[in-house]
Amino acid sequence: MIEASQEKKRLLVKVSTMYYMDGLNQQEISERLGISRPQISRMLAAAKSEGIVQISIRNPYSEEQTYERAIAETFGIHDVIVVHVPGGDRQTIDLHVARAAAALLESAIKDRDVVGIMAGRTIASVAREIQFVGRKEVQFVPMIGGFGSDGGAWHANTNARVFAEQFRARHLLLNSPAVVASPQARELFLNEAEIAKVLEAAQKVSHALIGIGQVSDQATIVKSGYFSDEEMNGVRGKGAVSNISTSFLNETGERVHYNGESRMIGLSIDEIRAIPNVIAVATGDDKVEAIVAALRGKCMDVLVTDMDTAKGLLDWQKKHPVR
Repeated sequence: MIEASQEKKRLLVKVSTMYYMDGLNQQEISERLGISRPQISRMLAAAKSEGIVQISIRNPYSEEQTYERAIAETFGIHDVIVVHVPGGDRQTIDLHVARAAAALLESAIKDRDVVGIMAGRTIASVAREIQFVGRKEVQFVPMIGGFGSDGGAWHANTNARVFAEQFRARHLLLNSPAVVASPQARELFLNEAEIAKVLEAAQKVSHALIGIGQVSDQATIVKSGYFSDEEMNGVRGKGAVSNISTSFLNETGERVHYNGESRMIGLSIDEIRAIPNVIAVATGDDKVEAIVAALRGKCMDVLVTDMDTAKGLLDWQKKHPVR
């Protein structure tokens, strides 16, 4: 019995060495030893359970992953990526966050995927970092109209074009403003076949890349001149603390309805929530409250941020529990 046990152990060691040290796959081991592939799989599992194989991972990202798990568990989202750049200035940190978001999106995109793209400087920085990875028939679609006529490099149309060029893919254009003068003007735009076609495509994307805006005079919608300080103060007075696309959210993540909503052209937060995989990219102490609101409102599946912001999110959540 002892000898038989020893020989079984010897075989487990042999199979484990071939798999983990020599780099052979299970099929190759099966062919060499004349043992079925399912049996090889069971033997490798047994080797781990008996302590013959002890896997050790050198993890230089353990601190970041502690915060990633904490945020994901606290807010109930699929995943979080926290980027840590010790001693880095804001520009350097944001560059590394953009690269992390680009790498994530490159991995997520499959052949024939349609990707929704939001406006914003953060999204524009991700677009500059995206790399072609050999996917076929991918298309990028803007999810909101343009802010102003100054040809800004961060409009959703521009962002979609840069993503497409970097990724060697196709893109659509949403030829309308994000905010129009009246509800009647909005209806005219929405009745245009080409505009309706792009918005319909945006509602059916498989992935979406969004930013998260604070509700202040620094918000894109104010700086573009489409919302006056008075209108922004009115939205804030209704409890809004976060802005995503055409929608505003209160501190609990609920949608805040406002008069200007009837003049906006783009996806609402309810339409964004319906997208299978929403990746949000947001950093900065000034956005912590806005990001927490978006997390509470389940507006994303994945968050990409930096270490200081990650700490700020957990601290804000602790100090400002939902009433």
